[in-house]
Amino acid sequence: MDYRHEWKYVLDLGGLLAIRQRLSAVAKRDPHATGGTYRIRSLYFDNAHDKVLREKIDGVNQREKFRIRYYNEDPSFIRLEKKSKVNGLCRKESAVLQREQVQALLDGDDSWMLAGGDELVKELYVKMRKQMLRPKVIVDYEREPFVYAPGHVRVTLDTKIRTGMRSGEFLNPSAVTLPAGEAPAVLEIKWDEFLPDVIRDAVRTAGCPAGAFSKYAACRIYG
Repeated sequence: MDYRHEWKYVLDLGGLLAIRQRLSAVAKRDPHATGGTYRIRSLYFDNAHDKVLREKIDGVNQREKFRIRYYNEDPSFIRLEKKSKVNGLCRKESAVLQREQVQALLDGDDSWMLAGGDELVKELYVKMRKQMLRPKVIVDYEREPFVYAPGHVRVTLDTKIRTGMRSGEFLNPSAVTLPAGEAPAVLEIKWDEFLPDVIRDAVRTAGCPAGAFSKYAACRIYG
């Protein structure tokens, strides 16, 4: 997958409602979202020195982060993802994991990671050894996605951001999570070569410049 452009904006309630209305008039709802939304649970990796968090806060130009993710409180389908950012452009790679593999990882067993053929899993294994990456924090939120074919545009509205510090509870959909401070709604726009004017107009936010909001950083509020 090639690198894509990405903008992020923090929205108040008024901005959220206005942009949702405008997007509904020009873009399509993502067909994978039952009822227009879906729940996401991610488990992010970092080390004891908060390498990933510090690089985000410091705005390091070339950085990456690993996470494990499932949807709609159903851990029967789980993906490992690596998100890379270079010169403001983003790229995401993924690999499917089995539930028992994730549970083994949560239990501190990484011996299975070199047995398969997936290069992304092997890369995480190497970086767990060299950078001492470990499961760090759970990030939960609700996503409302829109798509627009020209430009391969994807726009998402993320709300109800919550955090859980007990990473061992990642596979338990009922694990206790807490609101991530004053976590707002987050607008994300991703596209390939160009952003059509109709989408640019739909997502305009008066007085809100594009920012670098990170759900992972917000969810580290408790530690």
